Amino acid sequence: MKHRGGIFLSISSPVSQISRRMVGSVSLPGKAGSFTVLEGHAPLITSLEEGDIVYTEGGTRKSVHVKSGFAEVADDNVTVCVEI
Repeated sequence: MKHRGGIFLSISSPVSQISRRMVGSVSLPGKAGSFTVLEGHAPLITSLEEGDIVYTEGGTRKSVHVKSGFAEVADDNVTVCVEI
């Protein structure tokens, strides 16, 4: 689903839902290097390595440390499944 005015970020682990919120940007620790997702980003699926998922919410920068996982980016939605 396409959202207006941001990116819908959903972060979950096998045992819990960690975050579901509208954000301005998301930086992810990809296996080939960190990358940032902004509105209108091209669709992709990628694996993640240990590092921080950093996102901006209401002008505030927040982060979640992850051990590994994968992410899907499509239609201004970033869906992330991780091991914490």
